Amino acid sequence: MYNRNMQYITATQLRTMSTDLFRALDEGKTVDLIRKSKIIAEIKPKIDKPKVFDAKRFLKLAEELNLPKTTPQQRERTYRNYLEKRYGKGISRH
Repeated sequence: MYNRNMQYITATQLRTMSTDLFRALDEGKTVDLIRKSKIIAEIKPKIDKPKVFDAKRFLKLAEELNLPKTTPQQRERTYRNYLEKRYGKGISRH
């Protein structure tokens, strides 16, 4: 049975009450881990913060690379040569 007020869990209960622990973490709660009557750790959910795309920084990096401009046909030819070099000449066109 899930305890909504789960604030702590013992080392022994980790095996039997892991489902309750996961639910508490899914709700964003922090749970203390107790061993031999002492709090030895704090289990808290990991919150991933998405990285914000910085278009200006991206353009600056692209300019610093100073790559030559290529047409789609040139890119296709370069890729085709790479595939033939890696896998042999038996590669079909489509």
